[in-house]
Amino acid sequence: MSVILSASVIRVRDGLPLSASTDYEQSTGMQECRKYFKMLSRKLAQLPDRCTLKTGHYNINFISSLGVSYMMLCTENYPNVLAFSFLDELQKEFITTYNMMKTNTAVRPYCFIEFDNFIQRTKQRYNNPRSLSTKINLSDMQMEIKLRPPYQIPMCELGSANGVTSAFSVDYKGAGKISSAHQRLEPATLSGIVAFILSLLCGALNLIRGFHAIESLLQSDGEDFNYIIAFFLGTAACLYQCYLLVYYTGWRNVKSFLTLGLICLCNMYLYELRNLWQLFFHVTVGAFVTLQIWLRQAQGKAPDYDV
Repeated sequence: MSVILSASVIRVRDGLPLSASTDYEQSTGMQECRKYFKMLSRKLAQLPDRCTLKTGHYNINFISSLGVSYMMLCTENYPNVLAFSFLDELQKEFITTYNMMKTNTAVRPYCFIEFDNFIQRTKQRYNNPRSLSTKINLSDMQMEIKLRPPYQIPMCELGSANGVTSAFSVDYKGAGKISSAHQRLEPATLSGIVAFILSLLCGALNLIRGFHAIESLLQSDGEDFNYIIAFFLGTAACLYQCYLLVYYTGWRNVKSFLTLGLICLCNMYLYELRNLWQLFFHVTVGAFVTLQIWLRQAQGKAPDYDV
C-alpha cells in the first residue's frame, strides 16, 4: 500500500522543528526513519532545495524555501509527483499562514504545532487518490520533476542510523571545528541594519572632524595633535564595530566591548570639542551596535530535537 506516513516542517538554518504530524505507527522501520529525519534536519543548509532519500521500504522527500524545509516520509512505492505535490501544498499554506519574522525568531520546538491540523487533512487527501485526482492538476509538477529531478541523497553519506560513524556525521561534527572565517552568523535583523548604518555615520563624522583637525594643525601650531589621533581612533573603532556586526571572529563579544570602551575614551578626550548631545549620540550608537553584535550570534549546531 502506497501512503504518506508523516510530515514535518523544519527551520533550515538550525534544524529546529516548527511543526509535525502525529505518528501513530511505531514499527522498527519508522523508528529508523525518525533517526534519518534528525540527521537530515541538521544538514538542510548544505543540501539542495529538493531531495529524496531512499531508506529500504520508505522514502524521505523534502523541499526547502525561504529558510524553511518541508519533509515527509512515505512508502517506497508512493508516486514522486504526488509526494512533491503534497510538499508544495504544505509550503504554500505555511508561507500564507506564518510570516518569515515568526519563523526566524521561533525558539521553542513545535511552536507552530497547530499547523498539524492542515498536515493531517492534506495527508488524508493524498492518501485517497480517488478524491485527490479531481482536485489538483499534477501536470505542472510532473513537468517540473522531469526537468529538475530531486537530488538523490546516497545512503553512504548517512551511514547507519544506529550510531555507527558515517561520512555524513563526521562531516557535520567537523563543521564545528572550521575556522572562524567560515562561520556563519544568524540572519541580520532590521535593528542590526540600523546599527550598521549608524556606526558608519559616526565613523564618517569622526573622519571628517579628523581632517578638519589636520587643517587646523597645519594653519596653527596651537592645535593639539592628540585630537587628530582621537578622531581617527574613533573612526577605526566604528568601522571595526561594523566588521564585527557582519563577520564572525574569535572572542567576538569581548572585542566588541573593548571597541566600545575605546569609543568612550575617545569621546571623553574630545569633550572640549563636542557638546553633550554629540557625545551622547556617539556613545549611545556605540553601545547600541555592541548590543546588536552580542545579539547576532553564530549559527550553532542544531540541538538534538525529536523530529
